[in-house]
Amino acid sequence: MGLFISKIQTMKSKISFKLIVLLLILSQSACNQTHTKTNTITTMKYNSLTPEEQYVILNKGTERPFTGEYVNTKSTGTYVCRQCDAPLYNSKDKFESHCGWPSFDDEIAGAVRHLPDADGSRTEIVCNRCGGHLGHVFTGEGYTKKDTRHCVNSISIKFIPSKEAVVEKAYFASGCFWGTEYHFMKAKGVLKTAVGYMGGKTENPTYRQVCTGETGHAEATAVEFDPTKTTYEEMVKLFFETHDFTQVNGQGPDIGNQYRSVIFYTSEEQKTIAEKYFSILAQKGFKVATHLERAPIFWKAEDYHQAYYNKKNGSPYCHIYRKIF
Repeated sequence: MGLFISKIQTMKSKISFKLIVLLLILSQSACNQTHTKTNTITTMKYNSLTPEEQYVILNKGTERPFTGEYVNTKSTGTYVCRQCDAPLYNSKDKFESHCGWPSFDDEIAGAVRHLPDADGSRTEIVCNRCGGHLGHVFTGEGYTKKDTRHCVNSISIKFIPSKEAVVEKAYFASGCFWGTEYHFMKAKGVLKTAVGYMGGKTENPTYRQVCTGETGHAEATAVEFDPTKTTYEEMVKLFFETHDFTQVNGQGPDIGNQYRSVIFYTSEEQKTIAEKYFSILAQKGFKVATHLERAPIFWKAEDYHQAYYNKKNGSPYCHIYRKIF
């Protein structure tokens, strides 16, 4: 009987020893997992930033109004942090506030942190993941039903378009590009516009060079539109209905080859559609001076020319809409 009890005690000792060893192993494993997680957070790598991006994102600076890449974009997709790629805003929450910076009336849940400025006068917004400066948030302005405006620097974010998004490009010249862009950027289905120079012999020309008339460029507008919401035909009709296409080498008081009327087509389909409206206008008795040319390189103009009338809160003096079709 004594021998039996001794064996039982020995077995209990072995079981207890194994249990202690197992607990130690599990404890060490949990410790290692915690250590690894801590190291992962500590050593998280961020995207490299240019000096301009560092000025805004790290040093809480502000880009000049109406100069940012995303002021006028309307494409479908997600805006992410430029420093760490964390999703911050959905395109459906972006709206036009005419303030000079991208505006959103909502954020992706948990993505943005609100911090009071040192002086208490405004509320700063930063990326909740990396702490990068985004801009400021305001309420009580009445822009949308949510009554909130996230005023965000374009340089603090990057746009990731939806995979389903389809974009078509078109290029038009109809005199001073300020007026041409003014009408296209307001058109249904247009996602983005930019002004620049096309059809000349000088690479990357400046405005001063183009104004001499010696480079051969025309002041042009690049238009990106959603073909599920509008059509290239609508773009062509708007082009003809917002300038005097019978005037040669000029538009109103703006005289010179750089102000000529041109449709720069990007495909044979676009060319065919443009030719259709040349024929329609001729049948209506118009003598069309517009040129039809295959699209060459589009050289984007200087920042101060982009969305010019939005910045000045004005309207064109020689691009007035008149219904023709």
